[in-house]
Amino acid sequence: MQEERLKQKQSPNDKSGVLTAPLKFSASPHILAPEDVPKIMRGVVWALLPAGFASIYFFGFSALSVILISVAATLFFEYIFLRIFGNKGSIADGSALVTGILLAYNLPPGSPWWLVVVGAFIAVLLGKQVYGGLGYNIFNPALVARVFLLIAWPVQMTTWILPRPPFPKGAEAVTGATPLGVLKTEFFTKGTIGAAKAIHLSDLFYGKVGGSLGEVSALALLIGGGYLLYRKIISWHIPVAYVGTVFLMTGIFWLVNPDKYINPVFHILAGGLMLGALFMATDMVTSPVTSKGKLIFGVGCGIITVVIRLFGGYPEGVSYSILVMNAFTPLIDRYTKPKTFGAK
Repeated sequence: MQEERLKQKQSPNDKSGVLTAPLKFSASPHILAPEDVPKIMRGVVWALLPAGFASIYFFGFSALSVILISVAATLFFEYIFLRIFGNKGSIADGSALVTGILLAYNLPPGSPWWLVVVGAFIAVLLGKQVYGGLGYNIFNPALVARVFLLIAWPVQMTTWILPRPPFPKGAEAVTGATPLGVLKTEFFTKGTIGAAKAIHLSDLFYGKVGGSLGEVSALALLIGGGYLLYRKIISWHIPVAYVGTVFLMTGIFWLVNPDKYINPVFHILAGGLMLGALFMATDMVTSPVTSKGKLIFGVGCGIITVVIRLFGGYPEGVSYSILVMNAFTPLIDRYTKPKTFGAK
């Protein structure tokens, strides 16, 4: 039987009895997983949908328009810069779609269209394509755009619309401060948490507060994050380390002086912590690859977030914390990679 199989593999023109089947060479890894980039990106999009539906429910057409403009502009600039730079990739791989959605989720509802378009331009060019395209970027593209817009146009980036019944007729949008904004204002003016105590944790959990589109509903984000964990698109290490660090540190300050510092659950549910911990800090391109490295990354994000929130002049610290830790990712990978078998 074995001789017959060998004869079948021989070339019909080969009379020497030696196999002439071509030897194929390929780069590692040689064991391929069933997941590819488009499939992973589709999974992320599905996970982001609950937060998108929640933002549309609470903010109406203004939220929907920001999402649509952001996605369309990001796809357009991705196509243009791929042709200009000649980088590998395609708008069909879904990475630009995810960037567009995350960018929209980091913007206030009712953001002017030009602000969204500029953000998409910055996210694709400075956040991704200048480094070589998909897989080569150092920083999270959506967060690069958010920080740029916040520095360039702070008024537009900090004008928040309060949630209201979906699609009201003849009602004007009402602006107000975010929960973290209220907390920071009370702390600077009175030295206590003051009016922030009146904000119900249930409102933070369901989304009846002001804020960026994708950060207002912790429930919607948890549903999406649970889906990512179920699909094994992300692991538990970064979200648990990030949220756990924030909970532990803010909990210590709260226990020491509850009149000056608010409870840790407030910090977890308010602002962009859930969005950042589940969807942006876990970006596989800009976060460490080892389990130990992911834990270090998450703890670092948590420490920086708490320091900014409690002692900085800006009420939120998630975007800056993730970008800072993105810069340390190569160093973390270098010192946490496992040793080669047999190496001393």
